[in-house]
Amino acid sequence: MKGKVRASDALSRTATLGRIEVSPRVVASIVGHAANECYGIVGMAARGLRDGIAERLNRENVHRGVEIQVTPDGLVIELYVIVEYGTRISEVAHNLMSAVSYSVEKTLGLPVVAVNVNVQGIHAENDGARH
Repeated sequence: MKGKVRASDALSRTATLGRIEVSPRVVASIVGHAANECYGIVGMAARGLRDGIAERLNRENVHRGVEIQVTPDGLVIELYVIVEYGTRISEVAHNLMSAVSYSVEKTLGLPVVAVNVNVQGIHAENDGARH
C-alpha cells in the first residue's frame, strides 16, 4: 500500500466522543519538519533524481520528500534528504531516524515500524573562501 493512503486505512481512531482522522499529508509534513530540525540535514529532496541531481524542496513542500506506508503494525516512513558535506552520513541518518520516530509517536500516538533514510545528495556550504 505505497503512495497515497486513505486516512481511514490506519490514520483514523474512534473515541467515545467521535472519530479522529489524520491526513497522510499531515503526517508527511510532521516528518519533514522534524527532519529539517536535525543536525546535518540541509533539506528535504524530491523523490527521484532529475538528470542525476536532487531537487531541494522549500519548507512549504517538505511533505513531497516523504512517503508514508500504513501497515497493520504501524507506519513505515521513507525520507528523501540532502545532507551537509563533511558530516558522517550514517550518524546523521541514525539521528534522523530517532528524531522522526519520536516526533510522529509523540505528536500522533501512532506506532512507527521503520524509518528509511534515502540520501539524495550532499550540499557543500559555499562561503566564498578558497582553501
